[in-house]
Amino acid sequence: MNQMQRILSARRLSHSIIPQSCFLHRRWFSTSETDASSPPLSSPHQKIQTLEDKASNKSRSTASTTSSLNEQELAKFSAIADTWWHAEGPFKPLHLMNPTRLAFIRSTLCRHFSKDPSSARPFEGLRLIDVGCGGGLLSEPLARMGATVTGIDAVDKNVKIARLHACFYLDFYSLLYVNEMSLQDMDPMTATIEYQCTTAEKLVDDGRTFDAVLALEVIEHVANPAEFCKSLSALTIPNGATVVSTINRSMRAYASAIIAAEYILQWLPKGTHEWSSFLTPEELTMILQRASVDVKEMAGFVYNPITGRWLLSDDISVNFIAYGTKKE
Repeated sequence: MNQMQRILSARRLSHSIIPQSCFLHRRWFSTSETDASSPPLSSPHQKIQTLEDKASNKSRSTASTTSSLNEQELAKFSAIADTWWHAEGPFKPLHLMNPTRLAFIRSTLCRHFSKDPSSARPFEGLRLIDVGCGGGLLSEPLARMGATVTGIDAVDKNVKIARLHACFYLDFYSLLYVNEMSLQDMDPMTATIEYQCTTAEKLVDDGRTFDAVLALEVIEHVANPAEFCKSLSALTIPNGATVVSTINRSMRAYASAIIAAEYILQWLPKGTHEWSSFLTPEELTMILQRASVDVKEMAGFVYNPITGRWLLSDDISVNFIAYGTKKE
């Protein structure tokens, strides 16, 4: 089976089960809270000041269109780009986490935009952008929920995989005759996704804006989180929504996201994450606030090893997601 066939065959497992309604464990976040498990390396203000200093120094020597890129991180993901839709491959944790991420997104965006969360296509009429879309794991279900979706990624191979996977239905015919696919094989709900190999900064320069901007499991891989969040904010319309998820810089996160996931369980390639690049919830909240985004809600993702599923929780000590609104 060639590479194209492997990618297409993965569609059988790619349709996320998205609950029509769910009970979310929400945490109304306060910047005065601290994570007792985080080492006292520096205060959130000191960390953010360091990030902003780095962004400022880089902006003096580099064009804004590449200011948040981390070339080493791009190389990591380029090397494993063809495994995005292998449910048992390096991106298995994201496949497992996707229904839970989508449950949070559905709940918060429907409430913010006064949409019906029980609708099959609650995001009808909304323009969403998936920043750091990878192979399209998030973009595709968002499109099926009715959104007009733009997916961007700085890794060209990621974008090519995403386009290929989004364009075709998977059936027995297509597996046998991949080279004979035609327009009748195209998935009308996902084939309309606009995928681009570009950056958030470049789209800001182009004057693009969206009702909601999503960047999930991306900010820990960029060079300048503060500059990156400014770009996310600039892409969001006034009173629009911004959703960011990442990993907390805590000892629990080091033990689970790096030691366990990369070295013991080998869910991820070794070196996928750098613990020093993680942000605490306090730091992320303040970075977003300085970028004119008010964080309204946070939730944690907790893995249940018995069921093999991720659940929404008020425990934000490891994986967490934040929803905020752009100031008018």
